Amino acid sequence: MNRRYHEEDVIEAIELLTPGRLERFVRMQVVAPMPTDAGPVFRDIDLARLELLCDLSEHFDMEDDALEIVMSLIDQMHALRRRLRIMARAIAAEPEEVRLRIARFLCENDDGEADTGHTRPD
Repeated sequence: MNRRYHEEDVIEAIELLTPGRLERFVRMQVVAPMPTDAGPVFRDIDLARLELLCDLSEHFDMEDDALEIVMSLIDQMHALRRRLRIMARAIAAEPEEVRLRIARFLCENDDGEADTGHTRPD
């Protein structure tokens, strides 16, 4: 279920969130409430983002520029994961011969960087 929350509900639900901080995050466009006739509302995903933003601001003392970069990277990572799930479903729908050919190609071209995050020396 995707509930809708008004500003007061969001501020009450997130311990580290203040009205000023919420206004700053909206102005930075790292969270975007949905406009409605009853005023802007936030979704469950917005609350999760706001909680993360508050934690990063409070506990890691991140400046606005850094917060924007981190949230952009998180958004890109989620988009990539979504695309990979779609690609995996597409591959799974292919005949076994095609799936095996793709698996062989992936094994032959895996340099290990994705697993460790580090490049191997050549």
